[in-house]
Amino acid sequence: MNQVEPGVQYNYVYEDDEYMIQEEEWDRDLLLDPAWEKQQRKTFTAWCNSHLRKAGTQIENIEEDFRNGLKLMLLLEVISGERLPKPDRGKMRFHKIANVNKALDYIASKGVKLVSIGAEEIVDGNVKMTLGMIWTIILRFAIQDISVEETSAKEGLLLWCQRKTAPYRNVNIQNFHTSWKDGLGLCALIHRHRPDLIDYSKLNKDDPIGNINLAMEIAEKHLDIPKMLDAEDIVNTPKPDERAIMTYVSCFYHAFAGAEQLLEWIRRTIPWLENRTPEKTMQAMQKKLEDFRDYRRKHKPPKVQEKCQLEINFNTLQTKLRISNRPAFMPSEGKMVSDIAGAWQRLEQAEKGYEEWLLNEIRRLERVEHLAEKFRQKASTHETWAYGKEQILLQKDYESASLTEVRALLRKHEAFESDLAAHQDRVEQIAAIAQELNELDYHDAVNVNDRCQKICDQWDRLGTLTQKRREALERTEKLLETIDQLHLEFAKRAAPFNNWMEGAMEDLQDMFIVHSIEEIQSLITAHEQFKATLPEADGERQSILAIQNEVEKVIQSYNIRISSSNPYSTVTVDDIRAKWDKVKQLVPIRDQSLQEELARQHANERLRRQFAAQANAIGPWIQNKMEEIARSSIQITGALEDQMNQLKQYEHNIINYKNNIDKLEGDHQLIQEALVFDNKHTNYTMEHIRVGWELLLTTIARTINEVETQILTRDAKGITQEQMNEFRASFNHFDRRKNGLMDHEDFRACLISMGYDLGEAEFARIMTLVDPNGQGTVTFQSFIDFMTRETADTDTAEQVIASFRILASDKPYILAEELRRELPPDQAQYCIKRMPAYSGPGSVPGALDYTAFSSALYGESDL
Repeated sequence: MNQVEPGVQYNYVYEDDEYMIQEEEWDRDLLLDPAWEKQQRKTFTAWCNSHLRKAGTQIENIEEDFRNGLKLMLLLEVISGERLPKPDRGKMRFHKIANVNKALDYIASKGVKLVSIGAEEIVDGNVKMTLGMIWTIILRFAIQDISVEETSAKEGLLLWCQRKTAPYRNVNIQNFHTSWKDGLGLCALIHRHRPDLIDYSKLNKDDPIGNINLAMEIAEKHLDIPKMLDAEDIVNTPKPDERAIMTYVSCFYHAFAGAEQLLEWIRRTIPWLENRTPEKTMQAMQKKLEDFRDYRRKHKPPKVQEKCQLEINFNTLQTKLRISNRPAFMPSEGKMVSDIAGAWQRLEQAEKGYEEWLLNEIRRLERVEHLAEKFRQKASTHETWAYGKEQILLQKDYESASLTEVRALLRKHEAFESDLAAHQDRVEQIAAIAQELNELDYHDAVNVNDRCQKICDQWDRLGTLTQKRREALERTEKLLETIDQLHLEFAKRAAPFNNWMEGAMEDLQDMFIVHSIEEIQSLITAHEQFKATLPEADGERQSILAIQNEVEKVIQSYNIRISSSNPYSTVTVDDIRAKWDKVKQLVPIRDQSLQEELARQHANERLRRQFAAQANAIGPWIQNKMEEIARSSIQITGALEDQMNQLKQYEHNIINYKNNIDKLEGDHQLIQEALVFDNKHTNYTMEHIRVGWELLLTTIARTINEVETQILTRDAKGITQEQMNEFRASFNHFDRRKNGLMDHEDFRACLISMGYDLGEAEFARIMTLVDPNGQGTVTFQSFIDFMTRETADTDTAEQVIASFRILASDKPYILAEELRRELPPDQAQYCIKRMPAYSGPGSVPGALDYTAFSSALYGESDL
């Protein structure tokens, strides 16, 4: 297997010479001959297997076994010693095409032009294309590198065969087809290199099949060259297949031309190792080192093995010839074992010196590259840092800056000066590195020197500009400090004065609300005191304005380009002037509004006194009348008629008093219109008077109605005046709240005091009589009705029934409308609720049975 050697001389490029032009013609024509196709199948299959067996596999059918591309890729890896891309392991057609394409791409990468050979044809099992592809591989890896006396490939192989067989009789090698039909050419090649394997003198030219078979058997047994052809096919074919013969013969070349190949390899390798031309870059020298390492790891070891094998074969051959009493084998001049040993020694010497030179040169370049990279890094870092620094130092931003900003600029400049000093070492280092690169003869020293000079020139300019900027900043700072002191003094005095004016304006515009003459008099006094402070305030104002005038004078005198605005105060001169003018305008306005309010408060005071005088008379009068009516309603002496007359007189007096109430209402309206909400001269408000007046009218009317009801009850029940007085005394006694009502517990206590023995059921029955609506209270009228019923000794069920019959106009039933019309509401509701429905003769809807009701009421039925 041909090995690729390091260096330029080993990077072969396949050229389309005249021979390859002929090959294209054979692709189109010769493979059409079935005999040649048969010979190529067998030869190419055997050749492929001779290499595939090294990987532990083989092929049986050349067009079938390469279809999936796997063994094709394996074959290329074995014969080239290189790794191909990882194959696709799928069984689909596109997986196979991908694998074949990887193999074809690899072949093309070796400089081989593939004519009309595509992956699809190989996958489809196209015999012509498959044989053409294998021939291309044989040509590239087995024949192309053959070189004999300035000829190569086919011509080189043919010349080698001619040189080796020239001394033999009956051998005339002119081509790779008919010249090999008698078998003597193959036998001559074997005898020339291994005379111990064959006795050439006993061969018969007239026995071509025997000669060919003998040569193939010896080659297969002793030279490890597989039998690739059938003797009959060669002899019986007018023109044997040239590709098959050339493939088979090339195996003999590779088997026998070891010494020539080894010497040729040494001859081409020594100049490469003796070349001491240094590269300019570390990358190029690293490439030389990588090539040398490839030479040591990949290319030299097979040659060492090849050299040893040649020596072993030579010694074995000489021994066998000596034992056979035959003449010793004498290689041609210059190809002796000693020649090979001498060439190998020169190779070793060149190799040793080359390695030492490579390492020294790499160390030198490593140092130079390190310094160059260090220079670039430091220069780039410095240039990045210095970028824009000159423009910054040339700025005159301090001319329009405030004192705070100038001080900040000065601190910033001090920091820059420190930074500048810190970079001094870097600039010196850059210059020192540039000097060393010049001494080491760096290939790009011109650019290094130019860059270093620019950095040094810029450094000098930065130093000069830094000093000038510091002087300008310090001068500006001193000037601005004077202005700053004036601004600070202005701020200290303007702020409180401004606050005083704002407070004054706020007080002068304050919407005061007063409710008395005393309050407005207090405001007037405070205003007079404020006016007394105005002359002093005006003096302070003028002093503050004078400070600002001094600031503007300094700015104009020194032509400072800054604003005259004060950084310590938001108060401006215009603010002070405007607010002072506003204060002077508001003072007389405040005087006028205070006087107007004083007059209004005098008027309000008169209204208060007028209202209070009437309210203080009306309030007690209403209270006295309420007390008189209350006393009249609970008194227990005298006739009800006398009580009624007295109440009527009260009612007449109350109605006549209405004019006083109306007059008070008029005064109250005037007070409300004047927005007077309090009156210290009276505790009565109009609302109190209204409520008291309405309560008085309600009380007199209710009291008169109660007395009238008592008179009607007395007359209807035949109750004496003494009994009425007794009832009133009892009710008043148990009316704990004195509101004319007794609750259930008060009523129970009253009954017990009158001798009633009450159980819960009996009390509940009585309560349904006195409190039929369940309101929880007992009125005096209900109490009288109950007591009248209890004390009456003439009423019977028949009398009650007779009374209901009169109300019902002699009907056996009575209607609810008739009860409501003839009886008081509570009594009518009581009867309607308890009377059962009438179901006797002549009944109408809504008829009530008053007979059953009366009988049940007096215990004569179980209603």
